[in-house]
Amino acid sequence: LVGTAGSRTERVAIIGLDCAAPELLFHEWLDELPNIRSLVTRGVHGELASIVPPITVPAWMSMMTSQDPGSLGIYGFRNRRDHSYGGLFFASASSVKQKTLWDIAGEHGRESIVIGVPPTYPPKAIRGNLVSCFLTPDTNRPFTYPTSLGAEIHGAADGYMLDVAGFRRLDRSRLLTQLHVMTEKRFRAAKHLVETKPWDLFAMVEIGVDRLHHAFWRYWDKGHRLHDPDSPFASAIHDYYVELDGHIGSLIEAMGEETTVFIVSDHGAKRMDGGICINEWLIANGYLHLKEAPAEPTRLRPDMVDWPNTRAWGDGGYYGRLFINVEGREPEGCVPPESAEGLLDELIHGLEALGDDKARPIGTRVHRPADLYERVEGIAPDLIAIFGGLHWRSIGTVGGGSIHVFENDTGPDDANHAENGVLIAAGPGIEPQADPLVGMSLLDVAPTVVDLYGLDPIAAHQGSSLLPRFDTGEAFTALDEEKIAERLEELGYL
Repeated sequence: LVGTAGSRTERVAIIGLDCAAPELLFHEWLDELPNIRSLVTRGVHGELASIVPPITVPAWMSMMTSQDPGSLGIYGFRNRRDHSYGGLFFASASSVKQKTLWDIAGEHGRESIVIGVPPTYPPKAIRGNLVSCFLTPDTNRPFTYPTSLGAEIHGAADGYMLDVAGFRRLDRSRLLTQLHVMTEKRFRAAKHLVETKPWDLFAMVEIGVDRLHHAFWRYWDKGHRLHDPDSPFASAIHDYYVELDGHIGSLIEAMGEETTVFIVSDHGAKRMDGGICINEWLIANGYLHLKEAPAEPTRLRPDMVDWPNTRAWGDGGYYGRLFINVEGREPEGCVPPESAEGLLDELIHGLEALGDDKARPIGTRVHRPADLYERVEGIAPDLIAIFGGLHWRSIGTVGGGSIHVFENDTGPDDANHAENGVLIAAGPGIEPQADPLVGMSLLDVAPTVVDLYGLDPIAAHQGSSLLPRFDTGEAFTALDEEKIAERLEELGYL
């Protein structure tokens, strides 16, 4: 291998926990998670800033390519294919054109094991073995590379599970049981691959944590409007984390001491206070006109809209996506191109001023993609709205006339995503540091792994290697930040 510093480790393992929350891992239950605590004690840890939007797709692929969503051209699970009103595509492995960590490893003769990293369906050929992610429709079709690996994975896991089907609508008791079963099967499959296949890079994402938080967050979070401390599910999140820690410990033991281990999450979790019906707000303010208002909440369809008289429309999800109907760009555009920027400013001002159902400020922020991303590929939303610091979800339905709602349009949901996930790293090449690090970005993970392997930096990477901060003992810590804040206050700047 040709590199600048020489390899610092023989193997790197990235164990991804979708939606794992820093307040739970680092504070609430760290003492009850001996395997994770051991990594924290003998390595480094801290909050990991996610991307905007902080959602599973595109966040994991942003981590594995060190490319922001604009550069990937992936802004969520659904994306505009063209400027028509209904042309959408779903993000998949085929959408990812940039090199992943396992692509880079393969180019340098290194073998990889990849399990469940979104989006990796349909499975692409890699130097190594790959099991695709939860976006795979089912395991009756090829879900591995090589294809023959599928039967082996089913055998090792006694029936591999990609996800818990219909997790938003399952009875909670059944869902909780299925989450434990799924996670056990997935870690059993991972351990089998680690013990039987050659590998230098291991990258896995466990989706169960995300499903757990969406279904059970109210039972842990005392600030949740539906908090119920006497529920039989009061310990659901705690018990899952404890069991998960055991699976992680068993997997790390199988990997051997020569492995540098990362525990990472793509984002965190926070209570969901309610939903903002973005299209109802647009209707109420004269931006969106329907041919006929539905009697009950209904997903907005292109055929429902009076396009010649509509200047803007929106989409739901964990964050809001707004599009303006530009003359000459959209089929029935009515906004003159020279008026587009003024309309965007007007929408930003209006949405950021929108409060909760009692008109109390919630701190919404609305962004132009060009202000967020290094470049903007594909067809991005014209505006990205983060409602109430992500305590409020964007609801895309129309009908009923209410702007504020307290039920999710896609099924029961206790939590939205939070801006920060976690990073823990320990093993060869990592010097222990007791204080949590601050200022780490999800985009820094891939450059750090490349540096650990002693490879030259990848010019396309947007993040930076964290190794200088891991090694010198001079990392910028939370304590440093506190001291700097105190000094600025003394000087009158705060």
